[in-house]
Amino acid sequence: MKKGCLFICCLLPFVLPAQNISIQLAAGIKNLQGDEQFKHAVIAMYVVDAKTGKLIFDNNAQIGLAPASCQKVITSVTAFELLGHDYRYKTYLTRNKPITDGALQGDLYIAGGGDPTLGSSRWTGTSEDGVIKKITAVLQKNNIQSIAGSLVADDHLFTTDAVPRGWVWEDIGNYYGAGAWGLNWRENQFDVSFKTGAKEGDSTNIIATVPPCVLTMYQFSNFITTGARGSGDNGYLFSAPFAKNIIAKGTLPASANGFTISGSLPNPPAVFLKVLADRLRAGGIAVGGNNQTYSERLIANRPLDISTGLPMDSILSPPLDSINHWFLKKSVNLFGEALVKTIALSKSENVSTEDGIKIIKDFWSKKGIETSAINILDGSGLSPASRVTTQALVTVMQFARQQKWFASFYNALPEANGIRMKDGYISGVRSYTGYIKSSNGREYTFAFIVNNFDGNPGTVREKIWRLLDMMK
Repeated sequence: MKKGCLFICCLLPFVLPAQNISIQLAAGIKNLQGDEQFKHAVIAMYVVDAKTGKLIFDNNAQIGLAPASCQKVITSVTAFELLGHDYRYKTYLTRNKPITDGALQGDLYIAGGGDPTLGSSRWTGTSEDGVIKKITAVLQKNNIQSIAGSLVADDHLFTTDAVPRGWVWEDIGNYYGAGAWGLNWRENQFDVSFKTGAKEGDSTNIIATVPPCVLTMYQFSNFITTGARGSGDNGYLFSAPFAKNIIAKGTLPASANGFTISGSLPNPPAVFLKVLADRLRAGGIAVGGNNQTYSERLIANRPLDISTGLPMDSILSPPLDSINHWFLKKSVNLFGEALVKTIALSKSENVSTEDGIKIIKDFWSKKGIETSAINILDGSGLSPASRVTTQALVTVMQFARQQKWFASFYNALPEANGIRMKDGYISGVRSYTGYIKSSNGREYTFAFIVNNFDGNPGTVREKIWRLLDMMK
């Protein structure tokens, strides 16, 4: 055998696996394109060697598609870089008058720092009980036994635009459509329980909400009926920021113990003040005035003076890497929207979703991603109008691999089908981006998006997973 032939033959075991996977993926994509569910769909996929960055496979990688929750990796990675893995939010407790003989002569202010964990059950320190106990302890430390004035929620930080542009009416009234406020509470969610009928078509009745005050603070219009046996949860809530009415539509399965669904609070700061006032009074601390929120006063053209607060203490959030864990693992949209506005706060005098997105796009532009490849409207991917390329997603994922905080990011990614990857799903959209280590030791970074598929999303998922299995 000639030396040249020997040299080439020795290289073949290292070359063929990359060639083979590319051929397999091309065949897999062609198979999907011939499938009736993908007849009118656009499919994009981009794969690189995770260690070298070398291109393995490209199909429509430059076409911007709705990414659904895979967009969260862009927000996550940018937040790690621009805010830091140990970033913490602060909620301040202040007063505007002196304390005399155990009585605060004026108002108690709770100044929101945009903390999305305030009142969340995912952490002990910022849980509802944890926050109320902290505030109570601060009042006791300052010998405040009564408050002559009002409880005031200073929620000015994130403006009055809680919900990003591009979110749809069907989403924003439900728990996953909760926007980011300057002062958030219980992940800006509430639960409502229905007593269902015995048979399909029977009316339902609302029997309780959590927090209980939601039932009295809002007018519910309930059009939900009892669904067919085995029909599942098809109940939807419709409302918007500052709305006074909540409309319930759809069907719920018959249940002897009632059935509970979750919605987004139209005004989280107002609900927080009501809960706080009730808990303080129950604990023996009298509150004299009416609850007031900065945003409500602002839209009523009666702005509050928030410049005279005397600081008493603050409430710290968990660190960003802990928030990011739940953001990616459980796909909490609120956390993404809060992070985008926090990025704006850290780099600009203007604090809005639009300002945060501009900073995110500028950041990645300097890393080689064209701004049109990250054409996003929010931080979570809930907007069906956002557009991201699969190449942009892979570039972000590859960048994350090189950073010192990568372990926190990687461990926050869900594991599905034996693959560490973020998944996304909104109507007509399925997306995945993550990392795969093959049986032969080769590592891949990939992104896959399909828009406008037809039929059952569960069967679409299974077909995509079989494609991704080719890289194992």
